[in-house]
Amino acid sequence: MIKELVKDEAVLSQPCEAATIDDAGIAQDLLDTLAATEGAACLAANQIGATRAIIAYLDDADAPHIMYNPKLLLGLNAFKTTEGCLTRDEESAVTRFDRIKVSYEEPVDGALKARKADFQGWTAQIIQHMIDHCKGKLV
Repeated sequence: MIKELVKDEAVLSQPCEAATIDDAGIAQDLLDTLAATEGAACLAANQIGATRAIIAYLDDADAPHIMYNPKLLLGLNAFKTTEGCLTRDEESAVTRFDRIKVSYEEPVDGALKARKADFQGWTAQIIQHMIDHCKGKLV
């Protein structure tokens, strides 16, 4: 279901709770909302009002992906940049890493399975942005 984006900083500044396999509906809502939002590359669950650590993003080929409970394990090649956000009016100055390693979970056969993956460039940047959202960090 397509959800309205939340701009309330009281909601966005709260750290998200760990997601479980029972949160599959939230993950689907994220994918639906991401697909329906023009110019969107990524969304975190708290941006649609659900305080669960789930993110959705589009890769370089515009294919959608979901991560449950993402965590940044390693970052290389730090750089400073400014980022916009769908749920914030102003841009923010941030430090990001060009290459990252992330741990996360994904649903497989009715259970969450642990995964690790490496990302670089734009995809690495938007995943870091979403991990910040899960931590309640206003970017």
